[in-house]
Amino acid sequence: MATKLARGFWRLADPKISLASAASMLLGASAAAAAGPLSAAWLAVTALGIFAVEVAKNASGEVFDWDSGTDLRVRPEDRSPFSGGKRVLVDGLLTRGQTWAIAIGGYLLAIAAGLAIVRWREGGVLCLGVAGIALAFFYHAPPLRLSYRGLGELAVAASYGPFVCAGTYLVQRGSIPIEVVLLAVPLGLLVAGFLWINEFPDYAADAQSGKRTLVVRLGRRRAANGFAALGVASGVVLALLPAAGLPRTVWLGGIAALRYVPAARALLATPEDTPAIVPAQALTLQAFLLYAVGASAGLLLGR
Repeated sequence: MATKLARGFWRLADPKISLASAASMLLGASAAAAAGPLSAAWLAVTALGIFAVEVAKNASGEVFDWDSGTDLRVRPEDRSPFSGGKRVLVDGLLTRGQTWAIAIGGYLLAIAAGLAIVRWREGGVLCLGVAGIALAFFYHAPPLRLSYRGLGELAVAASYGPFVCAGTYLVQRGSIPIEVVLLAVPLGLLVAGFLWINEFPDYAADAQSGKRTLVVRLGRRRAANGFAALGVASGVVLALLPAAGLPRTVWLGGIAALRYVPAARALLATPEDTPAIVPAQALTLQAFLLYAVGASAGLLLGR
Protein backbone atom coordinates (compact mmCIF):
# COMPACT_ATOMS: atom_id res chain seq x y z
CA MET A 1 0.00 0.00 0.00
CA ALA A 2 2.78 2.42 0.97
CA THR A 3 4.66 1.54 -2.21
CA LYS A 4 1.62 2.26 -4.40
CA LEU A 5 1.05 5.54 -2.58
CA ALA A 6 4.68 6.57 -3.12
CA ARG A 7 4.51 5.62 -6.80
CA GLY A 8 1.29 7.56 -7.20
CA PHE A 9 2.70 10.66 -5.55
CA TRP A 10 5.84 10.41 -7.70
CA ARG A 11 3.70 10.37 -10.84
CA LEU A 12 1.83 13.45 -9.67
CA ALA A 13 5.10 15.21 -8.84
CA ASP A 14 6.26 14.30 -12.39
CA PRO A 15 9.73 15.89 -12.72
CA LYS A 16 9.29 16.21 -16.51
CA ILE A 17 6.36 18.60 -16.11
CA SER A 18 7.90 20.46 -13.16
CA LEU A 19 10.81 21.36 -15.42
CA ALA A 20 8.60 24.05 -16.97
CA SER A 21 8.29 25.80 -13.62
CA ALA A 22 11.99 25.29 -12.94
CA ALA A 23 12.88 26.87 -16.29
CA SER A 24 10.73 29.92 -15.60
CA MET A 25 12.11 30.30 -12.07
CA LEU A 26 15.64 30.04 -13.44
CA LEU A 27 14.91 32.84 -15.90
CA GLY A 28 13.35 35.07 -13.24
CA ALA A 29 16.13 34.39 -10.74
CA SER A 30 18.81 35.08 -13.36
CA ALA A 31 17.17 38.39 -14.27
CA ALA A 32 17.09 39.27 -10.57
CA ALA A 33 20.71 38.21 -10.10
CA ALA A 34 21.74 40.46 -12.99
CA ALA A 35 20.21 43.38 -11.06
CA GLY A 36 21.53 42.59 -7.59
CA PRO A 37 22.17 39.91 -4.95
CA LEU A 38 19.70 37.07 -4.47
CA SER A 39 18.07 35.88 -1.26
CA ALA A 40 18.56 32.12 -1.36
CA ALA A 41 16.07 31.57 1.46
CA TRP A 42 13.22 33.42 -0.28
CA LEU A 43 14.10 31.76 -3.59
CA ALA A 44 13.68 28.41 -1.82
CA VAL A 45 10.28 29.45 -0.41
CA THR A 46 9.24 30.58 -3.89
CA ALA A 47 10.29 27.24 -5.39
CA LEU A 48 8.46 25.32 -2.65
CA GLY A 49 5.23 27.20 -3.31
CA ILE A 50 5.39 26.77 -7.07
CA PHE A 51 6.27 23.08 -6.84
CA ALA A 52 3.36 22.54 -4.43
CA VAL A 53 0.97 24.13 -6.95
CA GLU A 54 2.34 21.80 -9.65
CA VAL A 55 1.61 18.68 -7.60
CA ALA A 56 -1.81 19.99 -6.54
CA LYS A 57 -2.78 20.85 -10.12
CA ASN A 58 -1.76 17.42 -11.36
CA ALA A 59 -3.74 15.73 -8.58
CA SER A 60 -6.96 17.73 -8.92
CA GLY A 61 -6.71 17.52 -12.71
CA GLU A 62 -6.39 13.75 -12.49
CA VAL A 63 -9.74 13.53 -10.71
CA PHE A 64 -11.54 15.82 -13.17
CA ASP A 65 -10.08 13.99 -16.18
CA TRP A 66 -11.15 10.69 -14.60
CA ASP A 67 -14.68 12.02 -14.17
CA SER A 68 -14.85 13.13 -17.81
CA GLY A 69 -13.54 9.75 -18.96
CA THR A 70 -10.62 11.29 -20.84
CA ASP A 71 -7.84 9.21 -19.31
CA LEU A 72 -9.87 6.02 -19.58
CA ARG A 73 -10.25 6.52 -23.33
CA VAL A 74 -6.55 6.85 -24.15
CA ARG A 75 -5.69 3.77 -26.17
CA PRO A 76 -2.59 1.76 -25.18
CA GLU A 77 -0.94 2.57 -28.51
CA ASP A 78 -1.43 6.31 -27.87
CA ARG A 79 0.22 6.39 -24.46
CA SER A 80 3.51 8.21 -24.16
CA PRO A 81 5.80 9.31 -21.30
CA PHE A 82 4.64 12.90 -21.86
CA SER A 83 0.87 12.63 -22.37
CA GLY A 84 -2.19 10.61 -21.44
CA GLY A 85 -2.44 11.97 -17.89
CA LYS A 86 -0.68 10.73 -14.79
CA ARG A 87 -3.00 7.67 -14.70
CA VAL A 88 -2.79 7.25 -10.94
CA LEU A 89 -6.52 6.44 -10.81
CA VAL A 90 -6.58 4.46 -14.06
CA ASP A 91 -3.70 2.26 -12.88
CA GLY A 92 -5.03 1.96 -9.33
CA LEU A 93 -2.02 3.57 -7.65
CA LEU A 94 -4.16 6.00 -5.66
CA THR A 95 -7.76 6.13 -4.56
CA ARG A 96 -9.92 9.13 -5.33
CA GLY A 97 -9.69 10.20 -1.68
CA GLN A 98 -5.89 9.95 -1.65
CA THR A 99 -5.66 11.96 -4.85
CA TRP A 100 -7.87 14.70 -3.43
CA ALA A 101 -5.83 14.69 -0.20
CA ILE A 102 -2.63 15.28 -2.17
CA ALA A 103 -4.33 18.05 -4.16
CA ILE A 104 -5.65 19.83 -1.06
CA GLY A 105 -2.34 19.42 0.75
CA GLY A 106 -0.47 20.86 -2.23
CA TYR A 107 -2.74 23.88 -2.56
CA LEU A 108 -2.56 24.56 1.20
CA LEU A 109 1.24 24.34 1.17
CA ALA A 110 1.38 26.73 -1.78
CA ILE A 111 -0.94 29.16 -0.02
CA ALA A 112 1.19 28.99 3.14
CA ALA A 113 4.37 29.71 1.18
CA GLY A 114 2.69 32.57 -0.63
CA LEU A 115 1.33 34.13 2.56
CA ALA A 116 4.78 33.89 4.16
CA ILE A 117 6.23 35.84 1.24
CA VAL A 118 3.40 38.39 1.42
CA ARG A 119 3.81 38.84 5.19
CA TRP A 120 7.58 38.98 5.47
CA ARG A 121 9.00 39.74 2.02
CA GLU A 122 6.83 41.21 -0.76
CA GLY A 123 3.10 41.97 -0.55
CA GLY A 124 2.75 42.39 -4.31
CA VAL A 125 3.03 38.63 -4.75
CA LEU A 126 -0.54 38.21 -3.47
CA CYS A 127 -2.26 39.03 -6.76
CA LEU A 128 0.08 36.83 -8.80
CA GLY A 129 -0.33 33.99 -6.32
CA VAL A 130 -4.12 34.11 -6.36
CA ALA A 131 -4.15 34.21 -10.16
CA GLY A 132 -1.65 31.35 -10.39
CA ILE A 133 -3.61 29.05 -8.08
CA ALA A 134 -6.85 29.90 -9.87
CA LEU A 135 -5.34 29.05 -13.25
CA ALA A 136 -3.94 25.79 -11.85
CA PHE A 137 -7.24 24.63 -10.34
CA PHE A 138 -9.59 25.82 -13.06
CA TYR A 139 -7.35 24.43 -15.79
CA HIS A 140 -9.41 21.26 -15.32
CA ALA A 141 -12.12 22.19 -12.83
CA PRO A 142 -15.60 23.55 -13.55
CA PRO A 143 -17.02 26.00 -14.21
CA LEU A 144 -14.09 27.37 -16.23
CA ARG A 145 -12.47 24.06 -17.35
CA LEU A 146 -9.91 25.97 -19.38
CA SER A 147 -8.29 22.90 -20.93
CA TYR A 148 -11.70 21.67 -22.09
CA ARG A 149 -12.55 24.96 -23.82
CA GLY A 150 -9.40 25.47 -25.90
CA LEU A 151 -7.97 27.95 -23.39
CA GLY A 152 -5.50 25.64 -21.69
CA GLU A 153 -2.69 26.50 -24.07
CA LEU A 154 -3.06 30.22 -23.33
CA ALA A 155 -3.18 29.54 -19.58
CA VAL A 156 0.02 27.49 -19.79
CA ALA A 157 1.82 30.13 -21.87
CA ALA A 158 0.90 32.83 -19.33
CA SER A 159 1.63 30.73 -16.24
CA TYR A 160 4.95 29.20 -17.20
CA GLY A 161 6.11 32.31 -19.01
CA PRO A 162 5.41 35.72 -17.44
CA PHE A 163 3.66 34.63 -14.22
CA VAL A 164 6.32 32.36 -12.71
CA CYS A 165 9.26 34.32 -14.10
CA ALA A 166 7.90 37.72 -13.02
CA GLY A 167 6.81 36.36 -9.65
CA THR A 168 10.27 34.98 -8.96
CA TYR A 169 11.80 38.33 -9.90
CA LEU A 170 9.28 40.24 -7.79
CA VAL A 171 10.14 38.28 -4.64
CA GLN A 172 13.80 39.16 -5.11
CA ARG A 173 13.66 42.74 -6.36
CA GLY A 174 10.26 44.11 -5.26
CA SER A 175 9.13 45.21 -8.74
CA ILE A 176 8.41 43.78 -12.19
CA PRO A 177 10.09 45.64 -15.07
CA ILE A 178 8.37 45.21 -18.43
CA GLU A 179 11.54 43.75 -19.93
CA VAL A 180 11.36 40.82 -17.48
CA VAL A 181 7.81 40.08 -18.62
CA LEU A 182 8.86 40.27 -22.28
CA LEU A 183 11.86 38.03 -21.58
CA ALA A 184 9.48 35.33 -20.38
CA VAL A 185 7.17 35.47 -23.42
CA PRO A 186 9.35 33.23 -25.67
CA LEU A 187 9.61 30.72 -22.82
CA GLY A 188 5.85 30.74 -22.35
CA LEU A 189 5.35 30.10 -26.07
CA LEU A 190 7.81 27.20 -26.02
CA VAL A 191 6.19 25.63 -22.95
CA ALA A 192 2.80 26.04 -24.65
CA GLY A 193 4.38 24.21 -27.59
CA PHE A 194 5.26 21.37 -25.23
CA LEU A 195 1.64 21.14 -24.08
CA TRP A 196 0.49 21.43 -27.71
CA ILE A 197 2.56 18.50 -28.95
CA ASN A 198 1.54 16.45 -25.92
CA GLU A 199 -2.09 16.83 -26.97
CA PHE A 200 -1.55 14.94 -30.24
CA PRO A 201 -1.47 11.40 -28.78
CA ASP A 202 -4.56 12.29 -26.68
CA TYR A 203 -6.49 13.59 -29.71
CA ALA A 204 -9.02 10.75 -29.99
CA ALA A 205 -9.61 10.43 -26.24
CA ASP A 206 -10.00 14.19 -25.81
CA ALA A 207 -12.43 14.45 -28.74
CA GLN A 208 -14.60 11.62 -27.40
CA SER A 209 -14.65 13.18 -23.91
CA GLY A 210 -15.58 16.70 -25.00
CA LYS A 211 -12.14 18.05 -24.14
CA ARG A 212 -11.87 20.67 -26.89
CA THR A 213 -8.16 21.42 -26.86
CA LEU A 214 -6.83 23.48 -29.74
CA VAL A 215 -5.47 20.30 -31.33
CA VAL A 216 -8.99 18.83 -31.27
CA ARG A 217 -10.52 22.07 -32.57
CA LEU A 218 -8.01 22.47 -35.40
CA GLY A 219 -7.45 18.82 -36.28
CA ARG A 220 -4.00 17.27 -36.17
CA ARG A 221 -2.82 18.45 -39.59
CA ARG A 222 -3.59 22.12 -39.01
CA ALA A 223 -2.51 21.90 -35.38
CA ALA A 224 0.92 20.70 -36.53
CA ASN A 225 1.24 23.97 -38.44
CA GLY A 226 0.19 25.79 -35.27
CA PHE A 227 2.95 24.06 -33.34
CA ALA A 228 5.50 25.27 -35.88
CA ALA A 229 4.03 28.78 -35.68
CA LEU A 230 4.58 28.87 -31.91
CA GLY A 231 8.28 28.25 -32.47
CA VAL A 232 8.46 31.02 -35.07
CA ALA A 233 6.64 33.45 -32.76
CA SER A 234 9.02 32.62 -29.94
CA GLY A 235 12.01 33.34 -32.17
CA VAL A 236 10.56 36.65 -33.37
CA VAL A 237 9.96 37.88 -29.81
CA LEU A 238 13.47 36.80 -28.80
CA ALA A 239 14.96 38.71 -31.73
CA LEU A 240 13.18 41.89 -30.59
CA LEU A 241 14.15 41.71 -26.90
CA PRO A 242 17.23 43.97 -27.18
CA ALA A 243 14.90 46.71 -28.43
CA ALA A 244 13.22 46.50 -25.00
CA GLY A 245 16.52 47.20 -23.27
CA LEU A 246 17.80 43.68 -22.69
CA PRO A 247 21.39 42.79 -23.65
CA ARG A 248 21.93 41.16 -27.02
CA THR A 249 23.46 38.21 -25.21
CA VAL A 250 19.92 37.03 -24.43
CA TRP A 251 19.96 35.81 -28.02
CA LEU A 252 21.78 32.81 -26.57
CA GLY A 253 18.26 31.60 -25.86
CA GLY A 254 18.04 30.96 -29.58
CA ILE A 255 19.78 27.61 -29.03
CA ALA A 256 16.24 26.36 -28.35
CA ALA A 257 15.78 26.24 -32.14
CA LEU A 258 18.26 23.36 -32.30
CA ARG A 259 15.58 21.21 -30.67
CA TYR A 260 12.31 22.89 -31.63
CA VAL A 261 12.95 22.92 -35.39
CA PRO A 262 13.52 19.15 -35.68
CA ALA A 263 10.52 18.58 -33.40
CA ALA A 264 8.34 20.67 -35.71
CA ARG A 265 9.62 18.83 -38.78
CA ALA A 266 8.84 15.47 -37.19
CA LEU A 267 5.36 16.54 -36.14
CA LEU A 268 4.54 18.01 -39.54
CA ALA A 269 5.62 14.75 -41.17
CA THR A 270 3.64 12.39 -38.91
CA PRO A 271 1.01 14.20 -36.81
CA GLU A 272 -1.09 11.06 -36.34
CA ASP A 273 1.64 8.57 -35.40
CA THR A 274 2.22 8.52 -31.62
CA PRO A 275 5.44 6.45 -31.63
CA ALA A 276 6.94 8.90 -34.14
CA ILE A 277 5.79 11.88 -32.06
CA VAL A 278 7.37 10.75 -28.76
CA PRO A 279 10.94 11.76 -29.76
CA ALA A 280 9.58 15.14 -30.88
CA GLN A 281 7.92 15.56 -27.49
CA ALA A 282 11.30 15.05 -25.83
CA LEU A 283 12.92 17.55 -28.21
CA THR A 284 10.26 20.14 -27.36
CA LEU A 285 10.92 19.72 -23.65
CA GLN A 286 14.63 20.22 -24.32
CA ALA A 287 13.84 23.32 -26.39
CA PHE A 288 12.21 25.29 -23.58
CA LEU A 289 14.96 24.22 -21.16
CA LEU A 290 17.62 25.41 -23.61
CA TYR A 291 15.87 28.76 -23.99
CA ALA A 292 15.82 29.24 -20.22
CA VAL A 293 19.47 28.25 -19.82
CA GLY A 294 20.66 30.24 -22.84
CA ALA A 295 18.73 33.42 -22.06
CA SER A 296 19.69 33.21 -18.38
CA ALA A 297 23.35 32.89 -19.29
CA GLY A 298 22.94 35.83 -21.67
CA LEU A 299 21.48 37.98 -18.93
CA LEU A 300 24.37 37.27 -16.57
CA LEU A 301 26.99 37.75 -19.29
CA GLY A 302 25.45 41.02 -20.41
CA ARG A 303 25.05 42.72 -17.05
